[in-house]
Amino acid sequence: MNTLDLFDIGFIDIIDILLVAVLLYYVYKLVKGTVAINIFIGIVIVYLIWKLTDALNMDVLSNILGKFISVGVFALIVVFQQEIRKFLLMIGSTNFASKRSFVKHFKFLKQDQLSTETDIDAIIAATEKMSKSKTGAIIVIERNNSLDFVKGTGDKMNIELSQPIIESIFYKNSPLHDGAIIIEGNYITATRVILPVSNERNIPLRFGLRHRAAVGITEKTDAVALTVSEETGEISYIKNGEFCLFKDDVELSMMIKKDLA
Repeated sequence: MNTLDLFDIGFIDIIDILLVAVLLYYVYKLVKGTVAINIFIGIVIVYLIWKLTDALNMDVLSNILGKFISVGVFALIVVFQQEIRKFLLMIGSTNFASKRSFVKHFKFLKQDQLSTETDIDAIIAATEKMSKSKTGAIIVIERNNSLDFVKGTGDKMNIELSQPIIESIFYKNSPLHDGAIIIEGNYITATRVILPVSNERNIPLRFGLRHRAAVGITEKTDAVALTVSEETGEISYIKNGEFCLFKDDVELSMMIKKDLA
């Protein structure tokens, strides 16, 4: 092969490279912040070594790595089953076309902006007040994946988001307090929602069904969830099926705004 052929790049090749870059970016976003990120980086490193040994005609090592990668595809389906599910949900989400423009999905072009239409301060203020009174609550904030499959289990609403509204919904004598609320943009679109419960055994025993439900919905979609414990008043923030630690409400607010931006 002529060395100059390596630099003979056409328009289709550029499109191919860009599509691969976008695909890798979204795969990275899905696994970022989870244990799977280390596996993802390991796979990329093994693949690059395989291509390097192949280019250098190191046949023995290249064949071994090639066999490892070809057989490892089936293992990856098991390891990344949650991430694959989220990726397919993102591709087939009704929100992709109806609620957000195609351009806005390329949010990596303006990562320095933390603007979001959701009133995060109202949510934080409500959870802080419910924490003091030990009022149990679970708040799910939609991102890219549609939550229509769980909204049908509750009462559909169209209420503009505010601190008093959230507090009144989860007030212990309120008929709407049982279950979760779904927030889309700056509106509460469903109350009394029944969420899928996670079967993850690593969740500490001190957390009950409310927390398992929050873990469950964030495992199956890219939504984020806030819970307030009825027993302790502790506020928890859950993303990608994992509990995210924070030191105060200011840091929590910044975390949510960054995840929604």
